[in-house]
Amino acid sequence: MTSQDSRSYRAQGVVLRHMEYGEADRILSFYTLEYGKVQAIAKGIRKMRSRKAGHLEPFSRVELMLARGRNLDVISQADAQSTYENLRADLKLIAYAAYVVELLDRFTYEEGENRPLYNLLVNTLARLDEGSPPQTTVHYYEVQLMDLLGFKPQLQVCVACGENIKPEDQFFSAKLGGVLCPKSLSADPGAWKVSLGALKYWRHLQRSSWNKVKNLEIPQEVELELASLLERYLTYLLEYGLRTPGFLKAVS
Repeated sequence: MTSQDSRSYRAQGVVLRHMEYGEADRILSFYTLEYGKVQAIAKGIRKMRSRKAGHLEPFSRVELMLARGRNLDVISQADAQSTYENLRADLKLIAYAAYVVELLDRFTYEEGENRPLYNLLVNTLARLDEGSPPQTTVHYYEVQLMDLLGFKPQLQVCVACGENIKPEDQFFSAKLGGVLCPKSLSADPGAWKVSLGALKYWRHLQRSSWNKVKNLEIPQEVELELASLLERYLTYLLEYGLRTPGFLKAVS
């Protein structure tokens, strides 16, 4: 991570999750600007007098000083830069933020720097905190996350026959990674039906900047379908279910 003559290094990161360790310690996972995903241990953080505890809450953005350890790096200093107080005051927004963080955590490994991914995470949390429409904010995050991770689905032409998609209800094949026109359904009989409305909004989220979608109001019926499609596709890519969608549904 740093030159061999330095044992300490700085990083800016978002707290993804933590695990209690021993009697007073905690192991935390961060997604950092400089190094991607990093795990480190906060020694003594669960003691009453610990100064670090308030700076290392879930999905806070923090400035860290870390020291290299034999098995885990050690957090020697933590300074919260954004704690997203507005977000934390709303249980539903907490659920959205937990989903955002879990998605990134499940899809990434300790594989080095990815600044676009870090920026997407930080911007999404800030948008939730600032009052942007949460459903649109999270759908934009889901779609852009897939693109950055190399899972961008083909939504413009049929993935089986290559013809342009016509303005009618279609099918989506998770296996083939894109839209199937009705005449090509035999390529994946298990493909999911997708309405023209849901496909239209998915395309818009995929190809547009945040400024062009931030005031987007998705009709409720289309929103429910799009949310289900995106969750199913992400679950298919991960090959197992996520924990947070159940929490989100429970508080919605």
